[in-house]
Amino acid sequence: MASSPLNPKSHCHARSNSLPSRPHPLILQCDQHLCKLAASDATSSSSSIGHKLNGMQDLHDCVEKLFQLPLTQQAIVQESQEKWVDEVLDGSLRLLDVCTAAKDALLHTRECARELQSIIRRRRGGEMELTTEVRKYLTSRKVVRKAIHKALGNLKGIEKKCTFATANKDHQTVALVSLLREVEAVTLTIFESLLTFISGPTQSKRSSWSFVSKLMQTKKVACTQEADANEFAKVDMALQSFMFQMTGKSDNINDLQNQLEKLESCIQDFEEGLESLFRRLIKIRVSLLNILNH
Repeated sequence: MASSPLNPKSHCHARSNSLPSRPHPLILQCDQHLCKLAASDATSSSSSIGHKLNGMQDLHDCVEKLFQLPLTQQAIVQESQEKWVDEVLDGSLRLLDVCTAAKDALLHTRECARELQSIIRRRRGGEMELTTEVRKYLTSRKVVRKAIHKALGNLKGIEKKCTFATANKDHQTVALVSLLREVEAVTLTIFESLLTFISGPTQSKRSSWSFVSKLMQTKKVACTQEADANEFAKVDMALQSFMFQMTGKSDNINDLQNQLEKLESCIQDFEEGLESLFRRLIKIRVSLLNILNH
């Protein structure tokens, strides 16, 4: 039965029980990292996602070391015509593509947020210039969401099918293949969480107008909405409120600036984690290509 890479539950238990002999210590170490990630906080907060990105770096460091082992290289060379090798190669490129999509979304949002901050800090040009910049930011967020939804759609279309026949295969090779599949599945799951976090909640025009109506009616509802939102969504909501309020916009400027500063800090943390992870993914793909082209 096919399984989605976006649902890695129970990976660390199912595989270890199926192996009849003790795998290489590095495979066991990778297993430990996988289990830590599986047991990590399931909430979608900036701190929890940042923690998972750090855990992913440790995991892929371990995988990169695994590719340096002679037994791993020998298994890949001997099985180079097998479909699972192509799957691993395709998977390494897929991870790089998703990581790049996340990096681009953060970069685009950060650049627009800094432009907006610059206008607020200068306090020049009056409300008209600020309103124009707010519109630009909200438009850019639509572009970011569109790109993210496309990336998420591509992820959800991925199904991993069991194409690796274990008959006449040594236990180390079986463990290696199983591990690499799990690493891709968990990595894609965390990337999915990150992309969803950056995108924020999606709303139809009708629900969006309903939200604005509630914002206009009472500050209590606005505070409830904001309490449940992440750094990206809070800025979106603050700007939507700014655009739809006809009076008292200047009263919200300080709060908006505070939200933008928090957003920039969040983006910086994510970018640092993604850049470090991206370098590791590159090293793993290069190692794999070198083994196959040796």
